[in-house]
Amino acid sequence: MRHLQLDPVGGIAGDMFVAALLDAAPEHEAACLAAAEAVAGVPCRLLRHRDHVLAGARFWVPSEENTHAHTSWRAIRERLHAAALPPAVRDHALGIFKVLAEAEAHVHGIEPEAVAFHEVGAADSIADIVAAAWLIAAQADADGPAQWSCAPLPLGAGRVTTAHGPLPVPAPAVAVLLERFAVTDDGVGGERVTPTGAAILKHLGANRAAPEGARRVLGSGIGFGTRALPGLSNVLLVLVTEAEHHAPAHARRELAVVAFEVDDQSAEDLAAGLDRVRATEGVHDVLQMPAFGKKGRMVTHIQVLAEPAAMEGAVEACFRETSTIGLRTQIVPARALRRSTEEVRVGDRAVRVKRVERPGGITGKAESDDLRDARGHAERARLRRATERLADE
Repeated sequence: MRHLQLDPVGGIAGDMFVAALLDAAPEHEAACLAAAEAVAGVPCRLLRHRDHVLAGARFWVPSEENTHAHTSWRAIRERLHAAALPPAVRDHALGIFKVLAEAEAHVHGIEPEAVAFHEVGAADSIADIVAAAWLIAAQADADGPAQWSCAPLPLGAGRVTTAHGPLPVPAPAVAVLLERFAVTDDGVGGERVTPTGAAILKHLGANRAAPEGARRVLGSGIGFGTRALPGLSNVLLVLVTEAEHHAPAHARRELAVVAFEVDDQSAEDLAAGLDRVRATEGVHDVLQMPAFGKKGRMVTHIQVLAEPAAMEGAVEACFRETSTIGLRTQIVPARALRRSTEEVRVGDRAVRVKRVERPGGITGKAESDDLRDARGHAERARLRRATERLADE
C-alpha cells in the first residue's frame, strides 16, 4: 500500500499541500489545476520557487479583493455537486469542507448548516481544497486509498487577523481539528497551521504513525508557503513510499467502531433508521444482535463499522436515526483481503462477481442483488455457479 509522510518544516496550508504533492507527482498538474479552476472560477498556477536553501514548487491562486466575503457551507456543497468532478474528488472535497464546518460550528456554538466560511470561502481556498482533493484521490492504488502520516506540527504563536477579528494562534477551529495530532513549539511564531491545512490533515486521518518495515521511496516533493520565516524554510515536505516486499494477501488498515444499545425503539423504526446509518458516507456496515441490558431487559446491540475519517458522520447518524443517548467509539486495527469486482454475462444477464485474493488462491462470489429477480432457488443457484465459474476462467 502506498504511504505518504508529511513533514511540516514550516507548517501546513492548503496551497503548501497541493504544491508538495504536485512537486512529487507532476504528471497530475494539468488535470488538477483544471479541476480547481473550474470550481473556484479563478486561474491557478504551479510555479517553481527557491528560497535561500531549497527549491520546490508554489501553488498560486489570485486572492479575492473582497476579503470579507463569505460563502455558506450549503452553497459550497451545491457548487461541488454541480461541478464536473470525478466522484472520488468530489467526495474528498466535501469531506474536507465538512470537517472544517463541524470545527467552526463547535467553536462558534452553532449548527454546521449555519456556518458561513469567510477566508476559507474565498476562491483561493476553494481552489486549494479542490486541488488537494484531486491529488488525494490520485494517490489511490491497487491496494486502495493511500495511508498518510504527519510529523509533529509547529504550533506557532501570536495573533491572526480574520473576518471575526484578531484570533489566537493556533486559531480555535484549528485547535479543534488538531486534536490527537502531535505538535511542537520550534520557537518560530505566526500562523503555522491554517484552517485549510488542518482540515486536510483531519480528513486524511494523518495522525497515525509512519508504517514499520522496509519500504521503497517512490518520490518526494517540496511545497512552499507564502510567508518568509526567520532562519527557516517555509516548506512542507512529502515522501511517497510503498512496502519493499510483496504485500501479503491481507492488508492492514484501521476501522472506526461505533457501538451502542437500544431498548426503546420499535424493530420496524430501528430497521429503517439503521438502513439510513448504513447509507452514510464512509460507513462499511451496520451489525445488530440481541443482548440483555440492565434490569434484565432485552436490548439490541449495534455496531457501526466505518472509515476512521467518517467516524463523526457515523456518530451523528446514529444519534439522529436511533433512540440511543450514548455510544462508544474507538479506532481499531483491522486486516482486509484484497478484492476486485468484475462483471460477467450469462445469456442476457450481467452479474457482478467479487474476486477475493485468499492465501490459498482466488475465490469468486456472485453479488446476490444481481440474482434477486431470478425465479426460484434452483435458478438462482444455477446462475451463481455459472457466473462464478466464468469469473474463474
